[in-house]
Amino acid sequence: MSNILVFAEQREGQLKSYALEAISEGRRLADTAGGSLSVCLIGSAVDELTSTITGHGADKVLVADAADLATYSPGGYASLLQDALTTAAAEIVLLSSSAMGRELGALLAAKADASLLSDVVETKWEGDRLEVTRPVYAGKAFLKVAVKRSPVIVTLRPNVFSAEEKAGGGAIEALAVSLSDEAGKVVVTETNIKASSRPELTEASIIVSGGRGVGAPEKFDIIESLADTFGAAVGASRATVDAGWRPHSDQVGQTGKTVSPNLYIACGISGAIQHLAGMNSSKCIVAINTDPEAPIFKVANYGIVADLFDVVPAIDAAAKDLLG
Repeated sequence: MSNILVFAEQREGQLKSYALEAISEGRRLADTAGGSLSVCLIGSAVDELTSTITGHGADKVLVADAADLATYSPGGYASLLQDALTTAAAEIVLLSSSAMGRELGALLAAKADASLLSDVVETKWEGDRLEVTRPVYAGKAFLKVAVKRSPVIVTLRPNVFSAEEKAGGGAIEALAVSLSDEAGKVVVTETNIKASSRPELTEASIIVSGGRGVGAPEKFDIIESLADTFGAAVGASRATVDAGWRPHSDQVGQTGKTVSPNLYIACGISGAIQHLAGMNSSKCIVAINTDPEAPIFKVANYGIVADLFDVVPAIDAAAKDLLG
């Protein structure tokens, strides 16, 4: 296995950060195996993104650019990605484990009669076979899987792999866009995007999360203040979402979003296994809780046994002084 294809996810003409992570990981795998890296870019008026893609190591960029592709279409995008798979003669396809990547990965696996390995946190070659590592049992264990036949579809957990600039071949090739009626059976009629000055939860390098220990929805203002000081995203536990304190889009955990930021600050979160499954791959975890026996302390790099209403404002004030 040597030829790699990466799906470069973009929204409204902007490449997602985890798309660049997938491209860089594809470049590393291709270099190790002596193969080539192709990247599939789908959308409308996305030509300007090709220079960024080739600047991260793509030998070839396969571009499907049409007005009909401005809005994400599961069937249409999957069909074009299958065309790219054939054109690139790829044995491995990498996507991000985003909502779009997981859906496209499953559709492509069905169309191409391929294996699907999801939420992968490590890839490496074992001889001429690709071996991946993925968490199982809510993150309590890791499963190593060796790929026996191609093609194989792999979705990569965001914020786990590094994005590195590296010059590629730079060839640009247009993919013919001819969407069948079959591809258009599911049509996105409207997209409601929540406007926010904060980064997207799955892309954020810093996340400040609150749990039931915050006490009330109006008291989340101290969580939001600290997040804004750090330029961070705001997360929440399932308990606060179920109580109606926070929207589901903020939920971190097994039934919410899986995140892997550089810094995760858990405020008043006990650390139920469902929550830990969504954030235990964070690079540094700081836990603030009054209960010294809270499970969150078992995964935390730094633990503070204290009232969050004493600690969080103090951290916020110190960070404001430090950051000017």
